[in-house]
Amino acid sequence: MASAPLHHIIGLIPARWGSSRFPGKPLHPIAGKPLVQHVWERVSQCSRLNDMAIATDDERILEAALAFGAKAIMTSPDHPSGSDRLAEAVQAFPSATHIVNIQGDEPLIDPALIDRLAGVLAADPALPMATVACLIDREEDLDNPNIVKVVLAGSGDALHFSRSVIPFARNSRISSPLRHLGIYAYRRDFLENYVRWKPTPLELTESLEQLRALENGAKIRVILTDHVSVGVDTPEQAAQVEQILLNTH
Repeated sequence: MASAPLHHIIGLIPARWGSSRFPGKPLHPIAGKPLVQHVWERVSQCSRLNDMAIATDDERILEAALAFGAKAIMTSPDHPSGSDRLAEAVQAFPSATHIVNIQGDEPLIDPALIDRLAGVLAADPALPMATVACLIDREEDLDNPNIVKVVLAGSGDALHFSRSVIPFARNSRISSPLRHLGIYAYRRDFLENYVRWKPTPLELTESLEQLRALENGAKIRVILTDHVSVGVDTPEQAAQVEQILLNTH
């Protein structure tokens, strides 16, 4: 009898209806398709994922996802965080060993980046979590609290995440600060433990979930990329993405 595969990696795409800046964002039409369909089609090109699904809290998103051929999972609307939604959704995949969380508002996400992240996590059995960062090349981003910064140890593991500029350059800046990109990969057992931990002081202060992992002593490996896709937080950004898509076809 053939042995079971060592890793079963799934991609989950959270897609919520509620958004203070852009209600109904996952179904906003971009170049003739709902936003979340563009994300699904990108993620479908990944080679390292054994399965994938959209995790939503809204029947309209569920019906639309099923209509364009996606696997979709209905989750509770009462989750306090995206990680809690993932932990519920992964119950639909009993054999899953690793989970990649792909933001549902990233219609230009690079499938190769998702594969790299999944591969880094799966290659190290002791590693609980991994994420992605890139260089900050615009001065105005340094003081923007919506651009999350990360500093790394020599091992490539995260030392700290902050909405402030880190490290602070007392003298001349030795290297460019890094911007954290919100794509995560988790070992399943770690994710299921993580959502049982209480929110931590730094997490609550910065409003950054990943700090809960660091404050509990967990390692977060960070891979670097040059690829920064355009996320969609506003109708104006949706129009920008539409132009990019129309110009590339």
